[in-house]
Amino acid sequence: MTGMAKTAIEIVEVSPRDGLQNEPAFIATAIKRELVERAVAAGISRIETTSFVNPKRVPQMADADELSAQLAGFKGLSSIGLVMNARGLERAAAHCNEINFVVVASETFNRRNQGVSIDETLALWRDVAEAARSQGLKRSVTIGASFGCPFEGEVHASSVLAIAEQVLEADPDEIAFADTIGCGVPGQVRALLAGARRLDPRVKLRCHFHNTRNTALANVLAAVEAGVNAIDASIGGVGGCPFAPNATGNVASEDVVYMLERMGVATGVDLAGLIATAQWLAPSLAKPIQSGLARAGAFPPAAVAA
Repeated sequence: MTGMAKTAIEIVEVSPRDGLQNEPAFIATAIKRELVERAVAAGISRIETTSFVNPKRVPQMADADELSAQLAGFKGLSSIGLVMNARGLERAAAHCNEINFVVVASETFNRRNQGVSIDETLALWRDVAEAARSQGLKRSVTIGASFGCPFEGEVHASSVLAIAEQVLEADPDEIAFADTIGCGVPGQVRALLAGARRLDPRVKLRCHFHNTRNTALANVLAAVEAGVNAIDASIGGVGGCPFAPNATGNVASEDVVYMLERMGVATGVDLAGLIATAQWLAPSLAKPIQSGLARAGAFPPAAVAA
């Protein structure tokens, strides 16, 4: 594995939240629950199960409290709830193991996504971080639009790292850099991760890629080579952002696992289970599954491998 900095990578499954949040027709709570259960059965423990936001803004997440209650105590699951404020934290703390807070790297997008400025969002983060710590919850922060903004265009690494530096003041367990609209390229990935390591070599780093412009797997590889700790991915490649024009699916979990495992980077995830789950999920969605593995299967085929 020449040039590879990691021999194992954690996969964080985001299909129940980021994967389904943009679906036009409401996905039944029972389907979301089974999706989580199937992901756990395939070997994924950290799963972003839902977001505790205003259902008027994200109707697909209207069952957040019900779903998280149903999943409480599910063996093998570390449930992540996305929160934006103290009220979201209060709801997440009832049943989740971890909270993920979001700040967006451009002022325009942050105001559209959260209704307040970046500075106000960072102030909210400090309050949420302290409250979450007191309740024993793990705390991660995702910096959205880290690689480009649909409203402001280029987002410079220096701006993203300035936000990361302020996020670090409240001692998060992990920081994630998100390519919310799928415009990033490997050079940007390497620069952000190197910059974040200079800010704090101890903090865990995670990346979140969308495949809008077919660069997601290349970015995953760059992140792994740069020493990232975890990769967000979504079964079937489903996903999108209600507040970002033309943002399409996340990088597919099965495609990421296939690539990494074939390269000798362990994920601990059952590829066949992911492919089966993507195919199971397809009839519930209003669009075709995007992943290559869900269409073509693994290589070599099981019959040949046997």
